[in-house]
Amino acid sequence: MAKAKGKATSASKTTPVTAVSTQNPAARAVKQPPVLFDATQKLIQSISTELGFPVFSYWTSSRGGVCDNDTLAVYELLNHIGPGKKAGIFIKSDGGSVEATLRIINLIRENYKHIVALVPLNCASAATMIALGADEIRMGPMAHLTAIDSSLTHDLSPLDERDNRRVSVSQDELTRIVRLWNQNAREHHGNPYSELFKYVHPLVVGAIDRSSSLSIKICQEILSYHISDDQVAKKISEHLNSAYPSHGYPITAREARRIGLNVSALAPQVNKTLLELNRLYSEMAQKALTDFNEFNYHDNEIVNIHETIGMQVYWQNDKDWNYVKDERRWQTMNDESSWRKMSILKGKAQRETLHMR
Repeated sequence: MAKAKGKATSASKTTPVTAVSTQNPAARAVKQPPVLFDATQKLIQSISTELGFPVFSYWTSSRGGVCDNDTLAVYELLNHIGPGKKAGIFIKSDGGSVEATLRIINLIRENYKHIVALVPLNCASAATMIALGADEIRMGPMAHLTAIDSSLTHDLSPLDERDNRRVSVSQDELTRIVRLWNQNAREHHGNPYSELFKYVHPLVVGAIDRSSSLSIKICQEILSYHISDDQVAKKISEHLNSAYPSHGYPITAREARRIGLNVSALAPQVNKTLLELNRLYSEMAQKALTDFNEFNYHDNEIVNIHETIGMQVYWQNDKDWNYVKDERRWQTMNDESSWRKMSILKGKAQRETLHMR
């Protein structure tokens, strides 16, 4: 992994975005996103003081997501602040790896007896499962959770004819196809799967079914950290997996209470501060793409940010993209993407690469 470029960037000195007008990639300066460590630290400190217990952020942009490496990033934060009785986790994410959520929750529960999830905005899919690991979920007026039903992109998934990429297929879509077929059996003949397999490979169907079972299993395991009744945990898990008409159905605080989750309202001032923190993270995660020509560009975007008092860990892309015309696909080159860590050393912000493999 390559070391992060440049020195630590404070809130008052954002990294300039520059580009040289040339067709030669080697001669063009690449865009760098701002790292607003000084400003975000003030807000993290403010929220922790307001609530009376340490708070850390689990934030991903729309182009990032929950992943296994997040476990090591969160470990850095927890190791920095040390174990305790109670902690809060600010969650904002559209989801990602289901398996990673169990590892993350297990790590957090090993360090804290009582967890409070702070949800001011979207906390979807796998991020919902992280929130389910908290003893209580505090939601703001714009907050929502979502269903946890599975979708996946398999090596044998159908190809999108437009850009030659594999498309994701969900359990809910397959279930609805079969149900509609059976409801209109008089108009059709034969087994619905014989027709379905013409478009979706049987191994993809099997993988999705396994993934759905995995979501329910992991959800039950996560809930068991604070719900002792196995039947209650099972009921909530199955409801979240199959009761909603779309994967992105917004589960508001009212609906979350209906299904048995311990949900309360975020205090207005805490919600306001979290929204400001989200704004700063969004600024850090702005697109940092440098176009060299129509077939080549460099990506320097920050996509995942995790932070607590005294430390910020973030994933930054750092790679070239090249379009292979004959194959109608993009390929990466010179990939030096890595986790970067901001911390305070002798009263000054210091940036370093956090090496993980």
